[in-house]
Amino acid sequence: MAETGASPLPSTPPARSPLFRAEQFVWLTARVLEQRLFAYHFLHGTPDAVEAALDAYRNEDGGYGHALEPDLRGPVSQPLHTAHALRVLDAIGRCGGQRVERVCRYLTSISAADGALPAIHPSQRGYPVAPFVPVVDDPPSELLATGPVVGLLHRNEVWHAWLFRATDFCWQAVESLEKSHPYEVEAAVAFLDSAPDRSRAEAAADRLGRLVREQRLAALDPDRLGMYPVASGYAPGEHHFPHDFARTPESLARAWFTDDEMARSLDHLAAEQQNDGGWPIRWQRWAPAPALEARPLVTIEALRTLRAYGRFVG
Repeated sequence: MAETGASPLPSTPPARSPLFRAEQFVWLTARVLEQRLFAYHFLHGTPDAVEAALDAYRNEDGGYGHALEPDLRGPVSQPLHTAHALRVLDAIGRCGGQRVERVCRYLTSISAADGALPAIHPSQRGYPVAPFVPVVDDPPSELLATGPVVGLLHRNEVWHAWLFRATDFCWQAVESLEKSHPYEVEAAVAFLDSAPDRSRAEAAADRLGRLVREQRLAALDPDRLGMYPVASGYAPGEHHFPHDFARTPESLARAWFTDDEMARSLDHLAAEQQNDGGWPIRWQRWAPAPALEARPLVTIEALRTLRAYGRFVG
């Protein structure tokens, strides 16, 4: 018999529920990092356990590598790996202190004169990489790489000299967007959702939302996907939906979509859960290991989005 006042055991999702099926998928397929992230988000796991797993990907230069972002293989630090690490630290409430100061020094060392980050640093050359990710000697500045990083740092009230130029770059890039594609828009939203100038962010988001609808970048009717173009360079059928832009109800992008459009989007997301309990990746598969490692990431994000909108409690 348990002693009076003893702490209850962590709750377990009901058998065969979407969360239970996802949990079995994660234990079967995921890396240690994603196992611990799942436990943190849904099974009362600790941030210390997540951070210990994340440290395995950290390099001496303050950046992160070792295929943390599965489509980039090899040990070298890369902006996309480092952005991924910041997302993990933000999710567990550890995006600050000396750890992030080292990250900012790394970002400073690889940024262009305008303060922005390239998507891929040339140090990736010689290591396996997805064929849709070009490695060039003089890579351009990318909102895709810079926006999410700057947004996360602002959200966590991190202040570093690098952020001033990088923030200016993001404002210029977002406010000058004309022809765009879903991943770039998602990066813009990640910046705008946490940019300190809220009135400017709301105005930029309003303009961006009109662009998304005019260019049909969001598939508003999952039952009629043929109506929506797939962006150049994307995999066949790689559509993006309202929930991809507005991952929480608090996102500025939520105002872009009606309640009915968001409900259809979330219904579609919930229905995408596969028989094995995981969610599929929609982008191009180019090797077995990256696809296997990416699916637990996508699964955790799907569950977090559904929970943010009250689709289940877990």
